[in-house]
Amino acid sequence: MAARMLSSRLKQLSSGVEGPLKSACGCVRYAHSVAMKDESVPLTPISKVLVANRGEIACRVIRTAKKMGIRSVACFSDADANSMHVALADESYYIGPSPATESYLRMDKIIDVAKRSGAQAIHPGYGFLSEKPEFANLCEDEGITFIGPPSTAITDMGIKSTSKHIMDAADVPIIRGYHGEIQDDETLRQEAEKIGYPVMLKAVRGGGGKGMRIVNTANDFQASLDSARNEARKAFDDDKMLVEKFVERPRHVEVQVFADRHDNIVYLFERDCSVQRRHQKIIEEAPAPGLSDEVRRQIGEAAVRAARAVGYVGAGTVEFIMDAQQNFYFMEMNTRLQVEHPISEMITGKDLVELQIRAAGGEVLPFTQDDLKINGHSFEARIYAEDPDSDFLPGTGKLDYLSTPLGNEQTRIETGVRQGDEVSQYYDPMIAKLVVWDECRFTALQALKQKLKDYHIVGLATNINFLGHLASHPQFETADVHTGFIEEHYGELFPAKQPLATRQFAQAALALLINETNNGSQSNCMEGNSPFTAMQGFQMNLVTKRSFRLSHGDVSHLVDVSFAKNGKFEIAVGGDTFVCSGSLIEEDGKTLYSTDIDGQREKYSMVVKDGSVHIFTKDQHFALEKEVPKFIREKMESAVPEGAVAPMTGTILDVRVAVGDTVAAGDVVAVIYAMKLEHSISAPYNGVIEEVFVSTGGMVDQNEELMKIKEISE
Repeated sequence: MAARMLSSRLKQLSSGVEGPLKSACGCVRYAHSVAMKDESVPLTPISKVLVANRGEIACRVIRTAKKMGIRSVACFSDADANSMHVALADESYYIGPSPATESYLRMDKIIDVAKRSGAQAIHPGYGFLSEKPEFANLCEDEGITFIGPPSTAITDMGIKSTSKHIMDAADVPIIRGYHGEIQDDETLRQEAEKIGYPVMLKAVRGGGGKGMRIVNTANDFQASLDSARNEARKAFDDDKMLVEKFVERPRHVEVQVFADRHDNIVYLFERDCSVQRRHQKIIEEAPAPGLSDEVRRQIGEAAVRAARAVGYVGAGTVEFIMDAQQNFYFMEMNTRLQVEHPISEMITGKDLVELQIRAAGGEVLPFTQDDLKINGHSFEARIYAEDPDSDFLPGTGKLDYLSTPLGNEQTRIETGVRQGDEVSQYYDPMIAKLVVWDECRFTALQALKQKLKDYHIVGLATNINFLGHLASHPQFETADVHTGFIEEHYGELFPAKQPLATRQFAQAALALLINETNNGSQSNCMEGNSPFTAMQGFQMNLVTKRSFRLSHGDVSHLVDVSFAKNGKFEIAVGGDTFVCSGSLIEEDGKTLYSTDIDGQREKYSMVVKDGSVHIFTKDQHFALEKEVPKFIREKMESAVPEGAVAPMTGTILDVRVAVGDTVAAGDVVAVIYAMKLEHSISAPYNGVIEEVFVSTGGMVDQNEELMKIKEISE
């Protein structure tokens, strides 16, 4: 049975879209019968497409265009001049400085590139211009095919209050609440009291969690309203709010729909996207676990009614809130391709990007709802440049070392970066999407866990280890999830850091010794020869003993190495002695350290970078620090700023203090904008502002000193 399922799965993926055949004249026709064809809709041949986006989604669209024999055109900013999507495209055009407002969001520049390149169509990806009705209209005015829905659908679904009225009329279940035009504080407060706490405040033009606040009590209402409005105003230039009943412990279940220009609409089943941080998804799966066949049919048909109500065309996602009894309520419709679309592709065998391009060209859907079946189960984990231990603070930096799981028909690595690339402060900090498929949820989840362990990055903080903890949590394994999952299980998902065992120190030391015997050749020790070569002015085989120090956090061990004539090492760490041997091997195109420590054999990777020794085993990643000479350490410690520093590279939005001001520990002294988020910077202690080094609108680097604060006693 499993073999037949996998064979069917591979056949689906290899074909992309069912039944395409070439006619004698070279036009694409479909062997599969369709429900309806509107002869008044003309075919619009697309032979060249401009991808008005960047990163992994641009690469994703370009790859499908190549598969279809369509030429691809990329656009790029200063930050993306050497990026992967530019390298993949057939042509590429410069569109301006790094900030998106000066490049990817400039409609005039995008249209100009389309005209210069001769592209007949523009694929907007997601984000940027994908849900901007003005851009869809501009494309139409310029005679360029917009690969997306009509501008009217984008407009109707982009305003939450309008969309709720439309959905209600279309018999799509909605959560009752206040969606009115009167927006003074007192009216909104009274409506919240009528609905009953807890309530949800939402920006009418919201998205991505911006302008959204949960209010548990009347005492919290005003502060939450002020905060939500402020965020909405900055993000959408519109601070109108709606108030709805908050469903406690809700699931976030969304339905993938697709419509052609001939009024054929289908649903490609649902995804569960409940596990989120900052109201943004990090692990998604399809289909949603635990749904009965009847609920699956009902929610799918409701999504189709939603799409039909706005005259939808192309790929879209209808998002629902689902309670514990599997009652579902319309939340919003994303009028574009979703980040998590690959998992729907994995369980249906359909290439949504190819379908988008074909539908935009006027072709008819090559299948009906009855043809669609769920095959297996799929997960997607979003790998971000962020620090989960610091409230998921996004980061920037260079991918000094990048090693991913092998991609195949069951594993997709959706990315737009390579080793050596920079994660820029100007754009979203997502590095990649790890997508896995298997015949059932259990085996797919096991695959996800293992592939996360095989994803190795050095150079910046990532959420990979956190994703592994999350995927291994007992409640996640049993699909007992909701949108507050991370907060509810915070203590288990962020366990106290355990000191490394002496054996792990020995693992690192042994890999360094093996690397030295190979003179750093063909190894993952990125800094060339082992640090021991620099510390010792002679080859190791001329000595019988040596010592060096490795540290992990507050734990530091002197490592004593004795060299035996039989090619083995004795490594003494913290009172334990290990008999070790090993060598470098090549496996699946990667260089690994094959070791034997007290008879236990293991293969793992090592990377040395910026004073850290990174070890990647089959189960974990840990890093140890090389010994730093005392005089260097003292110099580093003396250079620590005495004041507020930037937690990341970004733009200063607001400076809230001046020289001479008195501040208390925790007072917000500045606000920085980076990676699409605002971050408040607080005074580290009570003090007086002595100097301010930044101003509003200025750029700062990570760890740059923003101001000097003279500490004062209570």
